Order: sequence, then structure tokens, then C-alpha cells
Amino acid sequence: MSAPTPPPAASSAAVVTAAAGHHVPREEEVLTPGALEFLAELHRRFAPRRAELLALRAERRAEIARTATLDFRPETAHIRADDSWRVAPAPAALDDRRVEITGPTDRKMTINALNSGARIWLADFEDASAPTWENVIGGQVNLIDAYERRIDFTSPEGKTYALGPAETLATVVMRPRGWHLDERHLTVDGEQMPGGLVDFGLYFFHNAQRLIDLGKGPYFYLPKTESYLEARLWNEVFVFAQDRLGIPQGTVRATVLIETITAAYEMDEILYELRDHASGLNAGRWDYLFSIVKNFRDGGARFVLPDRNAVTMTAPFMRAYTELLVRTCHKRGAHAVGGMAAFIPSRRDAEVNRVAFEKVKADKDREAADGFDGSWVAHPDLVPIAQASFDAVLGERPHQKDRLREDVHVTAAELIDIASLDARPTYEGLRNAVQVGIRYIEAWLRGTGAVAIFNLMEDAATAEISRSQIWQWTNTGVVFDNGEKATPELVRRVAADEIAAIRAETGEEAYAAGKWTEAYDLLLQTALDAEYVDFLTLPAYRQLAD
Repeated sequence: MSAPTPPPAASSAAVVTAAAGHHVPREEEVLTPGALEFLAELHRRFAPRRAELLALRAERRAEIARTATLDFRPETAHIRADDSWRVAPAPAALDDRRVEITGPTDRKMTINALNSGARIWLADFEDASAPTWENVIGGQVNLIDAYERRIDFTSPEGKTYALGPAETLATVVMRPRGWHLDERHLTVDGEQMPGGLVDFGLYFFHNAQRLIDLGKGPYFYLPKTESYLEARLWNEVFVFAQDRLGIPQGTVRATVLIETITAAYEMDEILYELRDHASGLNAGRWDYLFSIVKNFRDGGARFVLPDRNAVTMTAPFMRAYTELLVRTCHKRGAHAVGGMAAFIPSRRDAEVNRVAFEKVKADKDREAADGFDGSWVAHPDLVPIAQASFDAVLGERPHQKDRLREDVHVTAAELIDIASLDARPTYEGLRNAVQVGIRYIEAWLRGTGAVAIFNLMEDAATAEISRSQIWQWTNTGVVFDNGEKATPELVRRVAADEIAAIRAETGEEAYAAGKWTEAYDLLLQTALDAEYVDFLTLPAYRQLAD
């Protein structure tokens, strides 16, 4: 079905491609005159408020720096206390979410994710996708082609990929970029558009009616939300977009990632603001820890996190957060979606797989027992493991929202009780942060956002927590288990050793063809500069080649 034709509006001449002469395949199919009109309207209506909300983030962060604490908002206590309100009932396509697979929207991944056997595919324009112009436009093309069933892929080795029967395909929930990111290739009235509005706008314009015709709808994951006011802005975007294109109100559904520490104190309010369009909440991990470090980076030793792999979802402060999420969601009739199983199976080592699969099973068993309605995996081989865990609890039921978890009582202090975790930073943890940080950033700068590193699928959140922990450890003078103190000099030595090892591992020709020097410099810059940069992807985007 062709995209809807909107009524006349602001001139599309106001939207220009910033990189003159830089075009990618099939760009004209996505940047149609009608789509550009729609983007211009979104920008003019909502970009000013977005700018105000980003300023409010900075104000709140300054308040945390002053008080070293967080609390539930007193001005919204009436929303939390009101037991009467619920989010809109889930549409049929989102009622059963027991397994969700995540990944970028390249052509091969689009086919594999839809065929994976998972109920949901998080089609990612955010952390698993480096925002090159080719990725931004190509992802939109691939989703349109998938809905039109004209997508296929042949690998360089000659292996072919095609969609399975329609009734077996995962339902797509698309994740646009967060509010903080701009899109340099599209400007309106001389201003770069917010990347999230670009991703949302193009996807909604081209696919909202297509999806309705398929018995589904335009469904979204909202990343990096820091307050209920940011959720309110998204709700206003949804209301306008549906009216503008003649889509019935309430067709949009949004699942919000609770992956910032501030949002953890506003889960009720976030659902309330989106209640006519809300689908659920998801429990993040790496971004959540990154947010804790970012907000409490000058809070002293009691906020120092140990190695990232030591902070599992069973850590007391993480368990407080996840149990509160389940209780909040089920009280409001929303889905509670668990965290990521990031393991990438080895094709050579069966023992590595056996141990990892046992850990994945234990993690998913715990989530299902805690009341979650579903969970994330990064690889199709993990879908059956996660499904078995939730099948054992759910049976034929689509979810377990009837488990209200009224036994859960979480205080404001428990959510930031980092010191209760019996683990400390180690030298090996520093080394791993440097290793993974450099390797991920190098791939990102080449345009790849989902990267297999040491048998784990890593995305931008990995680089954020890695460089943030290095920053925190050096600024608080952590002494590692081997007796060495975290200093910039130590970090530079470890990084120099790692870049030398990578050079030997890849060979001179491959090393020279990569972005290793840029990745090395960027990691050290964002991990060691006196002024902490809010998001690594902001300076990285300036270096992204496209």
C-alpha cells in the first residue's frame, strides 16, 4: 500500500539534506515530499520543547550533584496514590511478549529477526545502530520492504535469506534514537532535526497504515527517557501524528525503557503520561548502570560501581528496581519486560555454550518467577531457552499481569544503595572496560552498532558503561585488587597494551584500514577528560564517516 498523502502544509523546501551530494540507495523512496513535510511539522512543533527538556536534565543533574540523592517526586504523589487508572488494553499483536529479540535494521538482521521465533523484534535505530545516513535510510527501506514482503538477502558466501509465512513473523516494535541525539543530514529552518523525530516520523509516515492493514500497528520502544515530562512530549507527538495522517487515536503503542536512574523514580508517572498509548516498561541494565555513574559521579565512594559483569540483576539495588518495575506495570495493566541475554553462541566451543546457556536459563527463570511477562535475547539460538522459561510459568496465558506483586515495597534509598553490593572494582575489570570500549567504538565509527565481542553482543550502552566506569574509578582513586591505583597513567598504559595487542591480532593491513587510532583516542578522551561528557555518542557522531 502506498504511503498516505497528507494535506498541504509547511513547504518541504525547509527540510534540506545537509550533506550536499551525499545520497544513499533508495533515499528518494523514503524522503518523499510528503514525508519531508511531515518531518518539518514535527520539528517545528516539538523541537523547542525537546530543547527545554534537555535543559531540565542538566538542572536535575546539578541538583543530584548538590544533594547526592534522589526521591520520588512529591508533586506527582497523587498519580502514584490513585489506584483507579490503567493503561490502554494491549492490542492482540502485543498481548504475548514472552520472548523479544533485539537488533539493528540491516537487511540480513531484518529477515533473521522476523523469522527468529520470537514474538517481538525490537527493530533498533538507536544503540544497536551507528547512525550513518546509510543506516538511517536503509533501515527504513528494509522495514518497508519487509511489510511489503519484497525483502531478501544473499550473503557473499551465497547463502540466501527470505521471510517465512506471515503468521510466524515477529511483531515489530521500532526503537528511534533518544532525545539527546541530532540528525545532521536533515535540517529545518537551519536547525538539525532531533534524530528521534526523524526515525519516528519516517517510520510512522510510511508504515502506520501498512501496519494497520496487516492487523498490527505502529509500535515503539522509547529509549533514554529521564522523566515523565519526556514521556509527555512523546505522547504529544503521537497524538499529533495520528491526527495529521488520519490514523485512529490510540493506534500507537509505546514501551518505555527504564534505563536511567531518574526514570526509575517515575515509572507510574511515565505510564500515566502515555496511558492511552502505553504498552509496558522494560528493565535495562548497562544504560541503567551508566546512568547511575553519570548522575552520581561526584557522590563519593558509596556510589562506586564494581566491574560491570559483577553487577547482575540479583544485586540488591538492581533487584529493588526490577521488582518495583513489575509491581508498577501490573498495577497499571502494562507489560513488564525483562532484560537482555547478550550471549552469542560459539560455533567452535560446545562447553562455552553449555555454561552460557545455563546462565541464560537461570536468568530467564528468575525473571519469569518474579512476574515479568517476557524478556530480551540478542541471538536466535537463545529464543528457545527464554521461551521455555516463560512457557513454564505462563503456559497458554499471554502474560501474568494478574501477579500484582503487592509484596514488593521499595524505598527511594534502596534504588541507589550501591554500597550494599559486596563487590569491588578489579584490575581485570579495568582491562576489560578498555578492551571492550576500544573494540566497540572502532566498529561504531565504521558504521556498525551491534558488535560481537568476547561472545557477547554489545551495543552503545556497553561503551557508555565502560568509559564511565573508567572515569569514575580514576576520579575516586579506586585501588584495585592487585594494589594498583586507578590513575590516568594506568589507564593509558592499559590502553596502549590493548591497542598493540589488537594491531598484532589484526595484522598491519587490516589495522590500517580500521578506525583503531580514532577509537583509542575517543575512549581516552571520554574516560579521562576532567569534564564528563554526557553521552559518548555525541563526540563520536562528529567523527562518524558517512
